[in-house]
Amino acid sequence: MLDVTFIRNNADLVKQAMKNKGEENPQIVDEVINVDEQWRSLVEETDNLRNESNTKAKKIGELMGQGKKEKAQEIISYTTELKEQIQQKEERLRSLKKAREDLLLQIPNVPHDSVPVGQSEEDNEVFKTWGDPDKEDWRKPHWELVEEQGWIDFDRGAKVTGAGFPFYVGPIARLQRALINYFLNRAAEAGYTELQVPYFVNEDSARGTGQIPDKEDMMYEIPRDEFFTIPTAEVPVTNFHRDEILEDEQLPLYYTAYTPCWRREAGSYGKDVRGLNRLHQFDKVELVKIVHPETAYDELESLCEHAESLLEELNIPYRTLLMCTGDMGFTQSKKYDLEVWSPGQQRWLEVSSCSNFGSFQARRMMLRRRKENGDTEIVHTLNGSGLALPRVVAAILEIYQQEDGSIEIPRVLQSFMGTDVITPES
Repeated sequence: MLDVTFIRNNADLVKQAMKNKGEENPQIVDEVINVDEQWRSLVEETDNLRNESNTKAKKIGELMGQGKKEKAQEIISYTTELKEQIQQKEERLRSLKKAREDLLLQIPNVPHDSVPVGQSEEDNEVFKTWGDPDKEDWRKPHWELVEEQGWIDFDRGAKVTGAGFPFYVGPIARLQRALINYFLNRAAEAGYTELQVPYFVNEDSARGTGQIPDKEDMMYEIPRDEFFTIPTAEVPVTNFHRDEILEDEQLPLYYTAYTPCWRREAGSYGKDVRGLNRLHQFDKVELVKIVHPETAYDELESLCEHAESLLEELNIPYRTLLMCTGDMGFTQSKKYDLEVWSPGQQRWLEVSSCSNFGSFQARRMMLRRRKENGDTEIVHTLNGSGLALPRVVAAILEIYQQEDGSIEIPRVLQSFMGTDVITPES
């Protein structure tokens, strides 16, 4: 969330940022400021009553010591009334604090000045391109390839669970495992510490990274235990240090984790969601950074470059988009999307989002650093997909397919696969 002092001092900026992100209730900024003013005024009143109560308590002691019990009793009666008033005001303070927090949770992050203002994906800027998209018509879309060979079974997945929960069979199951190992190894080489994380999180964790109250409908819930299945490893990894004060020399912290991910939304019907394009369950390697505030945007560039390097080593053409305000999300201050070229579909497919959240997530999680002078400060957090597997698998199947139906294996994966080609007989 944003700092309430920042909102109070930059109300017009925050309102405009909300409009630029497509939020329809910028008046909530005024509501936050109003509630905060009530809270601060009441804090002053309550403190004054506490001071008066403490002063009277000392006076009571003096009078009792002087044997003036009747006079002391009069003050005792008065301080009893003061304590009742203080208790009432403290209850009101708790109520105002909760109301302020609920309002703050509804205000999105402010985009960085370098983010283009726009309303939809049409307004995103192509930041970088790499490789030559293949325009040959003979390449089949990946779902035709895998259905012909029985490499991915969507029907049995739908029978066992439901649509969007496929089985990966034989060589494609091995390809998934090869990609996971390759991505994790490359992350380790880049200085990321690997974590094996819980696949369920509680409400505080979901709130900490911004899934609540913005994305509840995307998560699967386990009501009996009050858990959510993770939509991405970002949630447990970023919450790893929630409610902690890190020593300044610990930063920056880089973490990586492989997890399955679950998301309820599955998009619209049609070719855009066929095959591996949109799933309810998928695998992903996540990258998370916890950094000094002054280095966060440089860290975003290096995070994105790492994800790009994976695609270059796989020799998959891609483009990097700088996302506009209306397409970047509630929690981000700046975001890049990486899209790979799908020759079988003749379109771009997103495989990674690399985002800087500034202090937005860390403030929700009370994740701080202790500076050299002893003061504490909210850290900044970032994350990115390094990478999401389904569309990478789809791109490999389509780009590396041969006319005889075999699939060449990218060079960097051959040692993990134990072969340089997948044949129809595999």
